[in-house]
Amino acid sequence: MTKRKERDMNHFPTRILLATDGSECAQSAGRVAVDLASRMGAELDVVHAFEFAPPREFAGVALRMRSPSECAKQGREVLDEQVGRIEERGRVVADARLRMGSPVDQILCEAEESDAGLVVVGRRGLGGVKRLLMGSVSEGVVHHARSPVLVACGDGDVWPPAHVVIADDCSEDARRAGELAAGIGGLFGAEGILVQVYPRVLLSTQETGTLETRIVDHALREAESELRGRAEELARLLGRSPDVKLVVDEAAEGVDGVALTLLEEARRAGVPSFISVGSRGLGAIRRARVGSVSTQVVRAAEGPVLVYPHACGAGPDGKMGAEGKSVRRRIAPCSDFTQS
Repeated sequence: MTKRKERDMNHFPTRILLATDGSECAQSAGRVAVDLASRMGAELDVVHAFEFAPPREFAGVALRMRSPSECAKQGREVLDEQVGRIEERGRVVADARLRMGSPVDQILCEAEESDAGLVVVGRRGLGGVKRLLMGSVSEGVVHHARSPVLVACGDGDVWPPAHVVIADDCSEDARRAGELAAGIGGLFGAEGILVQVYPRVLLSTQETGTLETRIVDHALREAESELRGRAEELARLLGRSPDVKLVVDEAAEGVDGVALTLLEEARRAGVPSFISVGSRGLGAIRRARVGSVSTQVVRAAEGPVLVYPHACGAGPDGKMGAEGKSVRRRIAPCSDFTQS
C-alpha cells in the first residue's frame, strides 16, 4: 500500500457496527455494511436489540402468552440469520450481540462498548416526502450516536453509490461528514457534488440593485470561493474534484428548504446517490442550517444517508476524545443476552 493510500484509509473506521432487526431494510443495511467493511478493511460487529415491555395492566396476560425468554429465542434467530447472511458473502463477523431493551438505547450502548467508528442501520417507513412525518429507530440512533451513522434507505438498486451529494455548512460536523462521504465515494469511483444552500431572502436582496445587493454578491462570491477550496481538499479522498454548487433555499410549507434542495440534487443525478450531512452547524452566511435538517433528509432520501454527530474532540474515525465523552445521552442499562 502506498503512503498516500494509507493516509487516505486513515479516514475510515476500523470497526463497523451493523444494527439489524431482520427486516428487508435491515438486509439492505447488511449488504452495505459488508461491502464497506470489506473495502475499508474494518472489523464488522452485529447487534440485534428486542424490547419486552407489556403494558402494566396486561403484564400478567402478556407474560403467559410470550415470555422474555421466548422473545430472546426469537431475537437469537434474527441475529443468527443475519450473521449467516454475512458469512455467505465471505465476511467474518467479529462479534454478534443480542440485547433486550429499547432498541435505540441498546444500539447506542453496543456502539459505545465496541468503540464502533461507524454504525449502519436500515430505515423503515413510507416513501418520499411522507416519511417527513414519521419517526423511527434509525432517527433515534442518528440523534444520539457519538459516532457517524449511515442509514441505508431503499433497496439494492441504490447501492453502491454512483454519486455523492455532500452538504457543506462550514461546520466541523459537515466537514467530517464530507470527508468520510468522499472517502466512501472514492471506494466506488463515484462522482460528487459539494452543495451549500443560502437563504431565499438573499436572492430577493440581489434583485434590488442597491448597496445591499453588492454586499450580498460579495458574500456569495466569497462563499463560493471557500466552497471551491473545500472541493479541492475532498478531491484527494473522492479521487476526482467534486462539482461545486451554491444554491438558493427552495423551502416548501412544512419542509425545510435545505432538506428539499439536497434531496433534489440527489434525485437530479439520475443514478444511485449517497447524501452526507453534519448534525449541527451554521452555514457560511450564518443562516442555512444543514444540521437542523439531517432528520428530514434521513426520512425522505431515496438512497443512503451519512450523518456525522456533533462531537467535541472527535477524531477522524468518529471516536470521541475526552471532551466529547463528557457530554452524552443518558441511556438505559445495557442488557446483553449474547451468552444466555
